[in-house]
Amino acid sequence: MRHPRLLVLVASLLATGLSAQTPAPKVDFPAPSPTATLKQRVGLTDIEIVYSRPGVKGRVIFGGLEPWGETWRAGANSATKITFSTPVKVGGTELPAGSYGLFALLGQGEWTVILNKISDQWGAYKYDPKDDVVRVKVAPVALAEPVETFTIDINDIRDESATLNLIWEKTRVSVPLAVDVSDVVVPQIVAAMAAPGQKSVGLLYRSADFYSDHNLDLKQAVAWMDAAIAQQPDSFFLNTHKARIQAKLGDKAAAIATAQHAIELAAKDTTAARDEYTRLNETLIKSLQ
Repeated sequence: MRHPRLLVLVASLLATGLSAQTPAPKVDFPAPSPTATLKQRVGLTDIEIVYSRPGVKGRVIFGGLEPWGETWRAGANSATKITFSTPVKVGGTELPAGSYGLFALLGQGEWTVILNKISDQWGAYKYDPKDDVVRVKVAPVALAEPVETFTIDINDIRDESATLNLIWEKTRVSVPLAVDVSDVVVPQIVAAMAAPGQKSVGLLYRSADFYSDHNLDLKQAVAWMDAAIAQQPDSFFLNTHKARIQAKLGDKAAAIATAQHAIELAAKDTTAARDEYTRLNETLIKSLQ
């Protein structure tokens, strides 16, 4: 028969020994394909892309690791996720605001870049073409120098357009993006100009520049610049912008006169901006003569 005190002592020693065990050290391994988040505003549209970035690591990628004729997740791990804050055109196809899975059907002479309405999925294992909302056929471009780490970027950014690029190994694939800006901004400008009270210099010259940059009513743009200059007649900055718009309107004589006036105003300035705006106006004058 076992002694009760002995049993209690054994149990106590076992418990003490177990509680004294040191936890195994944590090992923090590096991710083979680190996750990246790209955020870019194009016009009035915020674009976010979340993707994993595998490396070449001495492998043959397209036609090897990623076989021809297969649908690729455009990265590693989870399928790449792209989000647009407003409606957008991808390769000419209209797409509502929202999040989408980004895939690519790989071909030696032609890729099909795909946006799929299922934005959260692992790899392309459950990818289903019936959920595709955009399919854009594009020709891959061969790069002179290899790119080790898979990269997605948004480039060639203008107010109403940009290019989405998939870049890896010696291949780049580009898809045009287009967003709506004028239909949103113009009504806002019209409403602001119709509101009572004096218009700020900032509103006047930025509205004039917007009209000029988007090939809208250039005569109205000049009128807004005149209103801004009436508030700040000694501004070589405002006169420079006015000269640029007059030149675009085709009024060379007026543009040259305004540019010369801007140079005279800049000569009175003591900051580094004087030299910059003098050069800008001299270049404009030369281009018009």
